[in-house]
Amino acid sequence: MLRAYALFVLAGLAEIGGGYLVWQWLRHGKPIGMGIVGGVVLFLYGVIATRQEFASFGKVYAAYGGVFIVLAVLWGWGIDHRRPDLSEWIGAAICLVGVTVMLWKR
Repeated sequence: MLRAYALFVLAGLAEIGGGYLVWQWLRHGKPIGMGIVGGVVLFLYGVIATRQEFASFGKVYAAYGGVFIVLAVLWGWGIDHRRPDLSEWIGAAICLVGVTVMLWKR
């Protein structure tokens, strides 16, 4: 399960990071090169997600969604300097519990 979480974190950083670069290009007038790099990083996100050991696309993306939520909260805190409130922390923790239940091997 540790490998699955590591791949989810890598995929999340690629998705959020790539999206952030495209956002900076389109919303804040940064150079087009930043948008292109963001597009490449977003492509890598898709590749990283396929490295999961689970056969079901739906299971991989459903579980990844919970990890993505946690990473998005942390990204907002670390990069956008917006401190999460208690409800965001509780929601993120619930998501991680859900991910763990989904990935639990019987």
